[in-house]
Amino acid sequence: MKFSSFFNRIRRSQPKESEKPSHWIKCPNCQALMYYKEVINKSHVCPKCGFHFRIGAKERIDILCDEGTFVEHDANLVPVDPLKFVDKKSYKKRLEESRKKTGRNSSAISGTCSIDGVETEIVIFDFSFMGGSLGSVEGEKIVRAVHRAIQKRNPVVIVSASGGARMQESTFSLMQMSKTSAALAKLHKEKLPFISVLTDPTMGGVSASFAMLGDVIMAEPGALIGFAGQRVIKQTIGADLPEGFQRAEFLLEHGLIDMIVNRNEMKKTIADLLRIFLNRKASVEKTETE
Repeated sequence: MKFSSFFNRIRRSQPKESEKPSHWIKCPNCQALMYYKEVINKSHVCPKCGFHFRIGAKERIDILCDEGTFVEHDANLVPVDPLKFVDKKSYKKRLEESRKKTGRNSSAISGTCSIDGVETEIVIFDFSFMGGSLGSVEGEKIVRAVHRAIQKRNPVVIVSASGGARMQESTFSLMQMSKTSAALAKLHKEKLPFISVLTDPTMGGVSASFAMLGDVIMAEPGALIGFAGQRVIKQTIGADLPEGFQRAEFLLEHGLIDMIVNRNEMKKTIADLLRIFLNRKASVEKTETE
């Protein structure tokens, strides 16, 4: 298998265990050759240059949540096709293909977990399910997660990886932007924290709604973040775009996000911020001394 074809597959989403090859891959940033398991052991970050490969929701849960603490909610929510939408394929067919590919009913996984000892309501988007697009089910999962957080006095963390609102649901999808924003406004009134984590990519209606409403907005290095694509923007304004436009580093420099955090440091950073917001002390393991 050629490196280019293999990289294209892993860059879009993390392959299943049975699909993982046993040879070397090439980092698209520094061009270094690395053994695949070496990248996995570094949380899917290039050990040479720090390039962050895209990962799926399962890998994200393993990285952020304390082992064995994640309990999924609302997994039975299933998208419907009220518009009977058809483009190159029917919406129904696309949903069936995504379910078969990921084993899930939607692009978002929601649940309760512990992040370094802090109980948290978490929602994670998976780009491998229809580009992590925001539909009615995904919006409902976010709203329910917020309601659980208010009831249990827990913080909320949303990890975004999305191309935007799901066009196959039209207005039903666009309504999720206001629906999730309204729910997060209630969370804010309850003085409970919301941390938004932006990963590669976070675009469209997701970046135009809940993803940019966090009390703290953090991003992974090099993440593509924006609303419209660069080609559309360039055609609209009729001018060349600055170097690094819509990348996390550009947004940080211009004050649109709060921080860039390496994936290997993400869990500790989130937990520390949540403790500050919640005014909780870090859990310290008791050790016996002679």
